Amino acid sequence: MTHSHRTFENPPALPHDVVAEAVEGALHDSALEAPAAAALVGIALNDDDRAFIEHCCIEVGTRAAAGSQLLGLAGLCLGHTARRFGRLSDRAVVLGCPEPTGSRCRPVI
Repeated sequence: MTHSHRTFENPPALPHDVVAEAVEGALHDSALEAPAAAALVGIALNDDDRAFIEHCCIEVGTRAAAGSQLLGLAGLCLGHTARRFGRLSDRAVVLGCPEPTGSRCRPVI
């Protein structure tokens, strides 16, 4: 029996202008979601600017197309942000409620 070892490395926090460009690109072209996902995870785990992280996640959560994989990721990244900083803005907390994005989220099977 052979075992395959998979590795994962957390993406780094990129400069804010690079993250903003990646997010904006993904909001207009779903083919660009992978770099935006890495950018979001990188800032959620490593950036020290809570307001910027929340802004990016809120942009995705309010503007991404129905069914976009970035919708769930924005919520996950807000969860990491809350864990790291101990709080979220009221606007970010509202994004986590079912009403604003719930009807646009679809499970990916």
